[in-house]
Amino acid sequence: MTLHICSLVPHHILEQDSLHRVLLPLLLLLLHAWRGSCHPQCLDYKPPFEPRQPLGFCKEYSKFGCCDLEKDREIAFKFATIMDNFDHLGYNTCGKYIRSILCQECSPYAAHLYDAEDANTPMRMLPGLCGDYCFDYWHQCRYSLSLLLEDLGNPQQFSNLTSTIEEDRRRFCDFLELKDKQYCYPNVLTNAELNVNLGLVREDPKGCLELCLEEIANGLRNPVAMIHADDGTHRFFVAEQLGYVWVYLANGSRIDRPFLNLTRAVLTTPWAGDERGFLCIALHPRFTTVRKAYVYYSVSVRKEERIRISEFTVSTHDDNQLDHSSERTILEVVEPASNHNGGQLLFGQDGYLYIFIGDGGRAGDPFGKFGNAQNKSTLLGKVLRVDVDNNDDGAPYSIPSDNPFLGENEARPEIYAYGVRNMWRCSIDRGDPATGRGRGRMFCGDVGQNKYEEVDLIVKGGNYGWRAKEGFSCYDNKLCQNSSLDDVLPIFAYPHKLGKSVTGGYIYRGCQMPNLNGLYIFGDFMSGRLMSLKENVTGEWQYNEICMGRDQTCRFPRLINNYHKYIISFAEDEAGELYFLATRAPSAAARAGVIYKIVDPSRRAPPGKCSIKPSPVKIKGKLIHFRPKEEFVVNKKPTTTPVPTTTTRKPTTTTRKSPRKHIRIIKPPMPTRKTTRKTQLPSPPTTATRSTLQTTRKTTVRKTTLPPTIKATAMIKTTSATTIKPTTVKMAMATTPAPTTPTGRPTGAPGYQTSPIGYPTPKSAVNPSTKPIVRINSKPTSRAVHAVPRGEATSIRPGYRTSPVTSSRIAQTPVIMTAQPRRPLQHPSSTTPQPLTSPQPSASTTPLKRHSMALTSACYPERLGVLTTPQPSYWSHKPQRPPTNTTLPKAQEEKLWLGEKLDRPGEGNQIYKRPRGRGRGHGYKRGRRGRRLRVGSVRLVSTDGLSDRGRVEIFIRGEWGTVCDDLFTSKAGTVVCRQLGFATALAVMKRAALGEAHSSVRIFLDDVECDGGERSLLECKRAMVGKHDCSHEEDVGVICG
Repeated sequence: MTLHICSLVPHHILEQDSLHRVLLPLLLLLLHAWRGSCHPQCLDYKPPFEPRQPLGFCKEYSKFGCCDLEKDREIAFKFATIMDNFDHLGYNTCGKYIRSILCQECSPYAAHLYDAEDANTPMRMLPGLCGDYCFDYWHQCRYSLSLLLEDLGNPQQFSNLTSTIEEDRRRFCDFLELKDKQYCYPNVLTNAELNVNLGLVREDPKGCLELCLEEIANGLRNPVAMIHADDGTHRFFVAEQLGYVWVYLANGSRIDRPFLNLTRAVLTTPWAGDERGFLCIALHPRFTTVRKAYVYYSVSVRKEERIRISEFTVSTHDDNQLDHSSERTILEVVEPASNHNGGQLLFGQDGYLYIFIGDGGRAGDPFGKFGNAQNKSTLLGKVLRVDVDNNDDGAPYSIPSDNPFLGENEARPEIYAYGVRNMWRCSIDRGDPATGRGRGRMFCGDVGQNKYEEVDLIVKGGNYGWRAKEGFSCYDNKLCQNSSLDDVLPIFAYPHKLGKSVTGGYIYRGCQMPNLNGLYIFGDFMSGRLMSLKENVTGEWQYNEICMGRDQTCRFPRLINNYHKYIISFAEDEAGELYFLATRAPSAAARAGVIYKIVDPSRRAPPGKCSIKPSPVKIKGKLIHFRPKEEFVVNKKPTTTPVPTTTTRKPTTTTRKSPRKHIRIIKPPMPTRKTTRKTQLPSPPTTATRSTLQTTRKTTVRKTTLPPTIKATAMIKTTSATTIKPTTVKMAMATTPAPTTPTGRPTGAPGYQTSPIGYPTPKSAVNPSTKPIVRINSKPTSRAVHAVPRGEATSIRPGYRTSPVTSSRIAQTPVIMTAQPRRPLQHPSSTTPQPLTSPQPSASTTPLKRHSMALTSACYPERLGVLTTPQPSYWSHKPQRPPTNTTLPKAQEEKLWLGEKLDRPGEGNQIYKRPRGRGRGHGYKRGRRGRRLRVGSVRLVSTDGLSDRGRVEIFIRGEWGTVCDDLFTSKAGTVVCRQLGFATALAVMKRAALGEAHSSVRIFLDDVECDGGERSLLECKRAMVGKHDCSHEEDVGVICG
């Protein structure tokens, strides 16, 4: 088998000038992007967190990192397994290095250390080390590298790779070193600039809080309100100014039938900035039992404009619709002008309905001697509180007994507070999740006149000063000097240079973003500015502007860092997460409204803490699935990097450059495979293709980066070669050796004891006085193996025991390479002029030794000749080809695992043409090389040629078809990825985010619900094959890992 390996390597490793010229500019751009762009991120592409329980092994990351207790235990077990290969001296010498390297998966900068911040670039197999630390590691424990790598793939393969670099410090550190000295380990832990505010909300140099957004819904016409039912379904209801109210499910789908349609009654126009229309909706706080909703909208009655508050009941036939015939008017207020209509309804913690009405319009509240807002005999410019319970047989509402002006002459008893101008968007504080502090507080944004916008904390009986005051300053000087004003000052006011129309918000009390707890987030409709307030210990409110995260801050799945300017409203879902509603065009007729979720990329809640399970919802009608329109930050191309080409140009008539040297790793067939399929290796790519592969390296699939000493595909032009004679070192103690399993590892779980350096001690750690005994399996030469103090020669290895399979030194029979001048190396075939011989194994040879794989790396061949070596005993006399797996031929599988693009069209993630003629309807299709495709086989189709991500297609009825994203979750994605040989699904991409199929491709599956353990999507709950209510705009895609 030939492994084509490519990695980002420093230029001094690249031997060919052509490759140097191609990769060096790209490398410099990457290094430039790395500097200053590092941000906390875990290997699952999510922010770090504080574990719910302290870690026992990687203790330094107990406060903030990327591991919970379960992951910490996995790392501890892996450490103990590795250290079981060491004697006591080697354990004390190398344990600290191995522990530190393994624990970097828990580092808050794990994604940067593993080069995993960009899913389109290669991921490192081990974290990036600093140069000095790498030198120390090489000096003391260089031969433990293969033990760290053995679980990441084929142990024999990595044994060969590490054997080529362990003796050369430069190559060793080129493989492990991260060139960015600020962010490599261990410097990243001591960098004061990075760690001073680690885990806190990131701020720019001006103190602006950098947050990100997630698009939740779009195509709305001036969305004015979003509420939830607090009934466990996690539905949310979105009202449009035009008069529609829509129901959205927890998965983002919208029911095609409106919850309420008042478009015929609502008074509004398509004019930009018209303040009339459907303005708010509120559900009864006991909505599950008292199935009522209350709405606030503008209406014209005999050419007189009014504000109407009405009550509706839920339909008896559909829980997602109101009974339109059940409308009951609660209150109507005549509006003297078309502006300042107020427009807020909400239920307080006391169960009463609060109604916020504007001052009647025009400028300066010119009505009467003191204006409407200061006149308690009118409802304009007031906050009202009424009781709507138990009103079925009597008046539409009653007055709460503790309303502040209930007994005052000429005062309306509904009034709860007065002196407001035009309050737009109010909210109730849920209170601190732990202490309950602040619960029940009512915040409102009150739109100003000429100079100031303000945020108020509403209290019973409060006078908020309008029109005497605007913000903290006087508006009507005569009224302002009245000693009886006794007004309540706002908690915050800002001038019109920051914005001219405040939109009140919410205090964050959700679970997913603990950094935001207690932060009041609001905005401005005119300027589009997002702002925040935080109360300090003295009761003062500190202001911080909110801006969108730049650079790497928002490079997480599904996040965006831009929004439409006109911020209409804010909202809170059932779990307490915050949203805001904005539009690109402030018209009731423009479908330009979007709902955004506010996301803090600096810290998340620990896994599992915020999980919710929505109650089922009975749906009548169809679901309209959400398709985001904004480009995700992770998909944006860097402006400093040229867009890579993905097409192969035809070779021109210019002089052909000499091909690069061809490096191949020869591996015999696996002896444990019972059946093998014959596959023909693809021909080596042409020079033009290889050049294209290099220029498109940036867009290749996620893969682990192999050592830089192993190059990409090239040609060998020399006439002879030198073979590396592998030497197997087998450590044994003077005492009884540890028993081994057939895989070569010691039996039994590793024992954990207290160790002087603070991590688990395996059972194999022995007394330091016991000296290790070394046996050499190849030649009768031996040498002592022990840990080397720094400063001494390091041509010997540290003391650790190795088993024949798992160690980096494997009991091998050298493989014979037969090559001809100017031809690439091939697998043994019947036409080989020098056949391999197969001697009989000796009686003393154990089955384990006979099954040990032989790998020889010809990294720098100087002469190539015809060599002869005894054939391994498990080889048959007939020529064999590499084994295959059940999904792809082995040659393709290895290429896909390494992230290589396949050499010939039609392989891997290419679009298969529809079969013609015979061969259809038999449950399978003969693919390339005669391989049968079973019903239920899947593939990922990527326009960029990436093999670990793409549109999901399934093979049914003799052809390939797509899968709709309805109900498709990460569990279904895992079923797909496991079929393709991956461990799990990193992300499920909906709305054809990874590509939309051609209209000629059929849609086979819809409504797929999997538990994660199925062998195929056909075993999951789903609609009948071919039955669907979706289009190719809803093709689902997955990213595997």
